[in-house]
Amino acid sequence: MQVKESTFLITGAASGLGAATAERLVAAGARVVLCDLNDSVNAHAQQLGVNARAILADITSGKQMQQAVDAAVVLGGERGLSGVVHCAGVVSAAKLVDREGNPADLESYMKTININLVGTFNVMRLAAAAMAKNAPSESGERGVIINTASIAAFDGQVGQCAYSASKAGVVGMSLPAARELSRHAIRVMAIAPGVFETPMMSEIPDEAAQALAAAVPFPKRLGKPDEFAQLAEQIITNPMLNGELIRLDGGIRMQ
Repeated sequence: MQVKESTFLITGAASGLGAATAERLVAAGARVVLCDLNDSVNAHAQQLGVNARAILADITSGKQMQQAVDAAVVLGGERGLSGVVHCAGVVSAAKLVDREGNPADLESYMKTININLVGTFNVMRLAAAAMAKNAPSESGERGVIINTASIAAFDGQVGQCAYSASKAGVVGMSLPAARELSRHAIRVMAIAPGVFETPMMSEIPDEAAQALAAAVPFPKRLGKPDEFAQLAEQIITNPMLNGELIRLDGGIRMQ
């Protein structure tokens, strides 16, 4: 699949991985719909120019995400929606039993699962339905879906039961979704980032962030959002990448 003149829907596009992906794809000649709940996504789309549109939508809402997909289809014109890079999600931390002996809050756990896992499924199902209507490209493809997992799916830390479970679910959906959508010539991939310079990471103390960076074998630093975007672009353009997860983590294995 070619990036130039194709149209992509990017969720979580107001900042971090999603924003960087939108920037890279537009620079490569794509049209992009930036989707986020944060209204700062409007300003980011304006900065990217005429090939970018912004839409406010909740990834857990069928109605709102259908509107986002429809906007991307319209922007794509005759070629429709070519791909999705799904970056929206939340980080959560809570121990099963806290220091006072209280059990973890069930509603908080369900919220994380709903956003990170159910939200991913919601975006996939609506985007796939739209892409299945596309005419095949010269390579025979109709579309590509790239989901964002996390190394926490494999190396979850204390307090990450909800987050790790949600991201492990994203990993688990990749192969069956790819097998199912193969009849429509739609590929499905997942990226599992390690520790990256994103707004989520800025919420932790500097000392903790430095310790995480030092734990990366090489390069000994946090990942940069554009490095995620670079991999997303490579997945889009390589038709043999399908049904798989790629760790993007500098070799770190959390203890």
